Amino acid sequence: MNVWWRTLLTIWRAKTLLRRRGPLPPHTVGKVRLRTLPTDIDLLLHMNNGRYASLFDLGRFDLLIRTGLWDAMNAHDWYAVVASETVTFRKSLQLWQRFTVETRLLGHDDKAVYQIHRAVVGGEVYAEMIVRARFLRKSGGVVNTAELFEALGRPDDMPPLPAWVTDWASAAALPSTKAPAPSVWE
Repeated sequence: MNVWWRTLLTIWRAKTLLRRRGPLPPHTVGKVRLRTLPTDIDLLLHMNNGRYASLFDLGRFDLLIRTGLWDAMNAHDWYAVVASETVTFRKSLQLWQRFTVETRLLGHDDKAVYQIHRAVVGGEVYAEMIVRARFLRKSGGVVNTAELFEALGRPDDMPPLPAWVTDWASAAALPSTKAPAPSVWE
């Protein structure tokens, strides 16, 4: 079983929960239970560091669908892309170990939404990732966050971003796609 099957199962589960229970508030902590599979591990027999991002995507799908944002995006021909991310590892997930991906919206600025993902075992954080995601129009252009909340039909009741997240986003930013970005090593 690889991430494709897990993705399809996560989407199916989230859509079922949305139908049965209605949309969740945007600040809800979404939870997806998983197990470390042989396809997730590296030569050291623990979760490969690159696999965390793929499995955290499952938390993102779950939360987008269950908050109603997925349907709003599809209705407006929008899609989300990851603009930047950073991950911190604390403990290794071992083969066959059960864990939960916890996902929550952290806040937003005028162009991006920030999410936090955690790999959690028994209430203990093993890894944490901060993601800066932008919403784009299939016809071209960026969807600002005011338009995003308007499409959801909900007020923007998200707390302000912590200063360190704003500083990180600024420090990690690359030039826009319209500006030159030569690869020069100093």
